Amino acid sequence: MMSVIESFFNDCWYKGRYRPFVYFLLPLSLIYHLIIVLRQKAYEHEIFKRHPINAPVIVVGNITVGGTGKTPLVIWLAGLLMHAGYKPGIVTRGYGGRATMWPQQVRPDSDPIVVGDEALMMAINCKCPVAVDPDRHEAANALIAQEKCDVIITDDGLQHYAFERDIEIAVIDGIRRFGNCQLLPAGPLREPVNRLDTVDVIISNGFSERGEFSMTLKEKGIYNLCDDKDVRDIDSFKTKTVHAIAGIGNPERFFTHLKKLGLDIIKHPFPNHHKYRKDDIIFDDDLDVLMTEKDAVKCRRFANTRHWYVKVVVKPQEQFTHKVLTLLKDVYVQPTEF
Repeated sequence: MMSVIESFFNDCWYKGRYRPFVYFLLPLSLIYHLIIVLRQKAYEHEIFKRHPINAPVIVVGNITVGGTGKTPLVIWLAGLLMHAGYKPGIVTRGYGGRATMWPQQVRPDSDPIVVGDEALMMAINCKCPVAVDPDRHEAANALIAQEKCDVIITDDGLQHYAFERDIEIAVIDGIRRFGNCQLLPAGPLREPVNRLDTVDVIISNGFSERGEFSMTLKEKGIYNLCDDKDVRDIDSFKTKTVHAIAGIGNPERFFTHLKKLGLDIIKHPFPNHHKYRKDDIIFDDDLDVLMTEKDAVKCRRFANTRHWYVKVVVKPQEQFTHKVLTLLKDVYVQPTEF
């Protein structure tokens, strides 16, 4: 289940509890802030070197710890670019993957233990190349050289300043926003909120404020883990109680979504990128089990016909689509040789 420590910090950051403990952590946050500033200056003055990429780079990231909907947005973005005539490739660090050789190209049949859950989820849903490497520029260069990609999308990496980028898209949680607005560890922020003043586009998953675009996650169907051709709509589960599993950055978002759809759920939150075991998803009853697609890629090997995942797609504002394509057009250079 979700660790006690993770739950404790979520209560501190987003619910305003245990304030004396937060105050105790503030000196560490000040040190963390100093490190951020020094690191930024080191890149600005070329003390630390950036790695140029021979193609436009779009970074999709956030400034908070935990999930905001970046990966579904990356999947949508790849589809948008392909429809517009580009040849995108996706790179990610492969968080949680245990590969011993890098970069790793990810395919729909790759092992999530090797490449990571989010990378495999993107490979399954995208019709473009996906590569993982803790050194993102190596993965990007491999996709450009081997797959002839002319645009690189990186899932996460807003704080990875060594990776040269042309367009920055920041995704925020429209409900939780920035919590107590403190930097780690006193708060959930990876960087100060004013970092958003320097990005090209801000998109909010849910409610948006001035200067932000909005997006929603809409369920496409409920898919059986043992047979992807067995697809049902949400109404099929409304008359019965179900187990709900989520090992994502913000499990409560998934649970709340199911409850709003009218489901009676038994919640089972797990830490982000949880490495599932059979006992985690098998229960001593005959109830169906619903989970996120990110969880499903790791649970297929020991799932049965009672296990289902909720497939979601991103629906951003139309103005967001226009903004991204305009920004890319301004930085895109037709490749002459790979």
